Amino acid sequence: MKRVALWVAVVALLGAGGGWWWFQRPRAASVDDAPAPQGAPVRRVVPAGTRIRVEVFNTTTTRGVARRVTLYLRDAGFDVVKYAGQGPPRDSTLVLDRTGHPEWAALVSEALGGAAVESRPDSARYVDITVLLGRVVRTPPEAFYP
Repeated sequence: MKRVALWVAVVALLGAGGGWWWFQRPRAASVDDAPAPQGAPVRRVVPAGTRIRVEVFNTTTTRGVARRVTLYLRDAGFDVVKYAGQGPPRDSTLVLDRTGHPEWAALVSEALGGAAVESRPDSARYVDITVLLGRVVRTPPEAFYP
């Protein structure tokens, strides 16, 4: 019985030492670990008193792109009511005008660095603009939130 207890203690010590080593080892730097550059804040492009409801869909295989672009668009003054990862894969970003306001779609396109704009009215949606993020997302060089 004492021999079993000794083996349990040895295994527990090895496990604790391995865990300590795992969390203390040097890690490779990632994009999220880099310090945010001290630049100008995101420019607000939505006119005062205007509410533009936007939904953002990530059509890429990169996780988190829709969330990051959502945070950026909210800083730019848009009301992003939904973001998700769905849809067929796209190479470039597409902004869809859902309510017949091409000037609003142009504002979203401007905020995203010149994305393509199409008019596809859909009265069944609760949004004014749909953004389909493609593999090439052109956003200004300001830092995203982690």
